[in-house]
Amino acid sequence: MHPARSVIFFTTASGAGYGMMVWLAVLATLGLLPTDLPFGLVAFGLAFALIVAGLLSSTFHLGHPERAWRALSQWRSSWLSREGVAAILAFVPLGLFALCWMSLDRQGDVALLFGIVGAAMSLLTIFTTSMIYASLRTIPAWRNGWTVAGYLVLGPMNGAVILALLFAVFGYDGVMVTMQAIALALLVLGVVVKALYWRHLRVSAPVSTAGTATGLGHLGKVELTASPHDSDNYLLREMGFRIARKHAQKLRRITILLGFVVPILTLGGAMLMAGGAMATILSLLAWLACQTGIATERWLFFAEAKHVVTLYYGEQAV
Repeated sequence: MHPARSVIFFTTASGAGYGMMVWLAVLATLGLLPTDLPFGLVAFGLAFALIVAGLLSSTFHLGHPERAWRALSQWRSSWLSREGVAAILAFVPLGLFALCWMSLDRQGDVALLFGIVGAAMSLLTIFTTSMIYASLRTIPAWRNGWTVAGYLVLGPMNGAVILALLFAVFGYDGVMVTMQAIALALLVLGVVVKALYWRHLRVSAPVSTAGTATGLGHLGKVELTASPHDSDNYLLREMGFRIARKHAQKLRRITILLGFVVPILTLGGAMLMAGGAMATILSLLAWLACQTGIATERWLFFAEAKHVVTLYYGEQAV
């Protein structure tokens, strides 16, 4: 599949924003979320900015972005529509949670209730986003549980890394260590999930072949003798994107190194320091590495996926 930049930004930014909201609600419930107004403005503001920017960027990949609102009416049958509905509904409890925390009763039952509901809606929205891809039978690489697991782990993981940096910048050393521990656990879980996803791609038997797609497999091996088109077209641009195996392996190593290993090492070092300028610098390095690695992982997620239509353009098996 063609790895569109708008969709890559959408899945990484919105996932990180919703992940931040999940942990802000969890920390508030545990009585660990700082009540400082400047911190609240930055933390909640950044989370909302990531969510909104990600959702808006997803419309850039549409042929007619101005008609995106019409997709909301198909929630009975479309995961894309369900994702849009869930995202809009999530703004209600998340907005009320942020408003209560920053201006009203910060630790009252009402604020915590909004936070819990908002966290649940955030996870639901991430789940519906993952199902947009996991529900596609035409792309076997996505139609498995590891796709859903990846989204549900990487979003909160990304949010935890960002919050660990914010706590370090604002000097909340106690809750910073807690957030770093959460981020480290999710980073370890994230690398396991991605390794198992890639293993699934490697060992899974092909769902379709050129023979089954054309119905000519009983006659022997089916091969393409001439291209169906004499020029590039939409299907080839969007569905026929290919990446060399050696490049995929290289990008996987970059993903593992920057997306998980470097953040684990730097956050582990920051956690041992329990505060100070060096802990902040290490948290910043962890965030930079993590964002680079996750962006690479998202690019690979699309680039490695094969659409069954490519069987009619020379692909032997999908």
